[in-house]
Amino acid sequence: MKNKFVAFGLGALALLVLPFFAQYFGNGWVRILDTALLYMMLALGLNIVVGYAGLLDLGYVAFYAVGAYLFGLLASPHLTDTFDWFKLHFEHGLHAPIWLVIPLGALVAGTFGVLLGAPTLRLRGDYLAIVTLGFGEIIRVFMNNLDAPVNITNGPKGLNAIDSIKFFGYDLGTDHTIAGIEVHSVTAYYFLFLVLVILAVVICHRLELSRIGRAWMAIREDEIAAKAMGINTRNLKLLAFGMGATFGGVSGVMFGAFQGFVSPESFSLDESIMIVAMVVVGGIGHIPGVLLGALLLSALPEVLRYVAGPLQEVTGGRLDAAILRQLMIALAMMGVMLTRPRGLWPSKDHGQGDVTQAVMSSGGLVWFTRLFMRDTWK
Repeated sequence: MKNKFVAFGLGALALLVLPFFAQYFGNGWVRILDTALLYMMLALGLNIVVGYAGLLDLGYVAFYAVGAYLFGLLASPHLTDTFDWFKLHFEHGLHAPIWLVIPLGALVAGTFGVLLGAPTLRLRGDYLAIVTLGFGEIIRVFMNNLDAPVNITNGPKGLNAIDSIKFFGYDLGTDHTIAGIEVHSVTAYYFLFLVLVILAVVICHRLELSRIGRAWMAIREDEIAAKAMGINTRNLKLLAFGMGATFGGVSGVMFGAFQGFVSPESFSLDESIMIVAMVVVGGIGHIPGVLLGALLLSALPEVLRYVAGPLQEVTGGRLDAAILRQLMIALAMMGVMLTRPRGLWPSKDHGQGDVTQAVMSSGGLVWFTRLFMRDTWK
């Protein structure tokens, strides 16, 4: 027990020092850490749906978009610039506080999750994947085209000038000096995201050990047997979709505040496939594995920049460095799934081969095909 407390203490100290160490080499490295924490929140939310309940969701990025656009509308001048009613009642712009937007983003995204889950209760496996994939694309297309006849989302131009997060007068969007230590904006966001990830881990862990979590896992292993045991599979599936979507909505709010700009291009199918891959590569249904998968796959594209550049020079510039990075990520994922089919850090107490195979066949194949059809042969 004592060794465990020492390990936790050292881990906490490392997490506190890490952004300042990365800040020494440039704010770009801290941004990578911030992005990794955002993806961890997304992966934890998707793990509730895919890992616990066994429901294959390829449209999870839609809830991410809902949260981001909700914050963009409530914390930017777009509504006051577009609608006279808002301009009349909010002369200086609609700048909703973060205390309001976070629970509202969670509520709206959770509602969308239940609306997605309701018509898909009888679907399983690849059929469920196709429907959720379509839902994600529908949301993206709506965001891309809701600029006419009434301009709600500003279409492909996106929403800009979004407020940064402020806590008791402390603006996370500006640099500060605390006790002689310079704290940049990206470093302040790091600590906020870290707190949210820790809170998400605690919630997921408590859910996993609860009666609801055990019921989800019973549905995942054998839905017919779970229903025969008296488990209300309909309500529990809807709860899984709603809970997972809530995590996505909160992550979207954080993304909108962090970037200060949101557009439909940030919520494409590739993004959704990447989030699914994080859960699968790390280990479906296992919280440490999911965190590891999110960290690796969010940081890997940035690390591979240093590899793709020289390879592009070798080919005389005929291949784009971005395409090479995606290709290397796909090959790395295939290698992991061949050598570690249950993920890098799988759970010990049960097998999830059916879910993993479904994810990789429906998700990885779609991503790999899109990569070659859209980029390599254009």
